[in-house]
Amino acid sequence: MLEAFVSGLLDVFIFQTLMLMLLGIAIGFIVGILPGIGSPGAMALMLPFIFDMEPVSAFAFLLGMYAVTATTGDITSILFGVPGEVVSTATIIDGHPMAKHGEAGRALGAALMSSLVGALIGAFTLAAAIPIVTPLVLSFKSPEFFALALLGIAFLASLSGDNKLKGVLAGAMGIAVAIIGLDPQENIERYTFGFVGLWEGVGLVAAAVGLFAIPEVVELWVKGTSIAEAQVGKLGGVWQGVKDTFIHLGLTFRCSMIGTLFGLVPGVSAALSQWISYAHAVQSASDKSSFGKGDVRGVLGPGAANNSGIGAAMIPTIAFGVPGSTTTAILLGAFIIQGLQPGPNMLTDNLTLIFSMVWLIV
Repeated sequence: MLEAFVSGLLDVFIFQTLMLMLLGIAIGFIVGILPGIGSPGAMALMLPFIFDMEPVSAFAFLLGMYAVTATTGDITSILFGVPGEVVSTATIIDGHPMAKHGEAGRALGAALMSSLVGALIGAFTLAAAIPIVTPLVLSFKSPEFFALALLGIAFLASLSGDNKLKGVLAGAMGIAVAIIGLDPQENIERYTFGFVGLWEGVGLVAAAVGLFAIPEVVELWVKGTSIAEAQVGKLGGVWQGVKDTFIHLGLTFRCSMIGTLFGLVPGVSAALSQWISYAHAVQSASDKSSFGKGDVRGVLGPGAANNSGIGAAMIPTIAFGVPGSTTTAILLGAFIIQGLQPGPNMLTDNLTLIFSMVWLIV
């Protein structure tokens, strides 16, 4: 394993592999900033380009793109209050108020550095946990998924402050919107009102962008001012945001572990882990009054969680051929294109390639 670990690192620094990784990063940066496209869509569009590539080069290209989309989605969430990615919505709650207070640089610094810490934890979890995750992943069946869904709704209570009725109504509205579409058991239309376009339900990306973007655009239009309501200093305090990550390193680490745990479980949305990380940041704070008004801890938690889940979601994909997320489901197609069969045999036959993926995420 040690030999494969070192060989995987050396394979990443082959010139062609490194250039393809940088190209993937550039594409991922653009995709993450543009609201509505998302990493699954970008990944699907890029799959045809890997047919003639070597496996390491192909995954360098795809993982380079995958690893940065969540982080760059935080940029638009903080600056404009519009999520570039669905997994960047929780960052808006405190990140955008910080931008309005002239602390956009600090929020961005905190988001980027916490994402780095989360990505490192997720990547090395992938390296260390593959031999021991079988019982965990295989133990999750319908009752466990139902319990996780209830947990996600229950966390609304901790996000709704003193007015619990708001949390209940928000959860009820979310469930009502989620019901729209074809019933998966009976194939009966539910609240589609005769529109074929609603058969697949309301898209999460469309709902998130509409929920956050439209009010923000209208508000800026009415006020006729810039986003920042205070004077912005040089770089807006980026280095302070970096320092905040280490000042609150315990919170960053715990939220990274939350993202890792949820990434391990196939079918659980990365957006859910981000909201639970935000809720944990609120619950673990001694003074909760500044959350929602521009508290850097509300940026650190979600930032760490959305990146730590990347490496963790690769574990069930590689070890069992069960996608840990929507993006890794598309990544599963890349394995097939490259003639690789995810499963237990891959842990012995392609160990160097797996460790290359770990280093690529790093």
